[in-house]
Amino acid sequence: MARRRSSFAYAAGVLALCWGAPASAQNYVTQSVCPDDTPAVFRPCALAAARSYQPPRTEDGTPDLGGLWRRRSAAFEDLEAHPRNPDDGGGPSVVVDPTDGAVPIQPWADNQRRENAAKYLHHNASCFLAGAPGTMYMSGLYHIDQTRTLISIIGEQLASHHYRLISLEGRPHIGGDILLWNGDARGRWEGNTLVVDTTRQNARNFLDQRGRFLTETAHVVERFMLVDRNTMYYEATIDDPNVYTRPFTIAFPFRRNALPGAEVWEEACYESNESQMRLFRNNGLRTYPGDRKSTRLNSSH
Repeated sequence: MARRRSSFAYAAGVLALCWGAPASAQNYVTQSVCPDDTPAVFRPCALAAARSYQPPRTEDGTPDLGGLWRRRSAAFEDLEAHPRNPDDGGGPSVVVDPTDGAVPIQPWADNQRRENAAKYLHHNASCFLAGAPGTMYMSGLYHIDQTRTLISIIGEQLASHHYRLISLEGRPHIGGDILLWNGDARGRWEGNTLVVDTTRQNARNFLDQRGRFLTETAHVVERFMLVDRNTMYYEATIDDPNVYTRPFTIAFPFRRNALPGAEVWEEACYESNESQMRLFRNNGLRTYPGDRKSTRLNSSH
């Protein structure tokens, strides 16, 4: 067991180095009408400010979300509040509903997520995609580009080479048995807010390093809105009755990048990452297979 704990701690350290803590002050624009990054403080300020803010617009008249943005949360470590330690910068809970900041997880699923964290490698260690909402807090720097019919989001990080393509064409969700790492994302504009509806995820990624998870029936609705020139509000509501007692919402800010000439670089990472992950696999850790049995498990708990 000593070797196994050491292996997992080392894996967590590698991931922490890849992701890093939220960007330091010199890397993002600090001027904002809502300067506090604490989600419980930022959210009401941002929602109020966004009601009167008139954002810059693209040629087709929609709010222009384009550019380089830095996330301001440590949700990848833990959705809930967590202290600073050698592998983690710590941070407040990103859960804003319920207002107590706790993830409303079913008891059996809370036991399962503890087992997940002990037995399985995080999907980033294996270079797999993070899905929704994970992609939006698994990287530090993001580039958003948009056209009339498509939003692309590319993240810069060694693990998982984050990217998303969000269709704005109004097409229905895919059906059948098709499941995807990033799910099937459909976007639409509601006034100045980009609303992204995602279904059909394969549920093989974690929500955080504490082993929280989704099932393939999860429904995620995200909202992006500009609060001021340098600040973007982000929230995601996660609805998965197989695992959670009620839908819950996370929220946090993105701040506009402040480094001149910055760009998102490709940091190649091969799916499964077998050569780098051999140490962890030799010590008993495995790639998370997903929880396709959750509906049946839930009915027996």
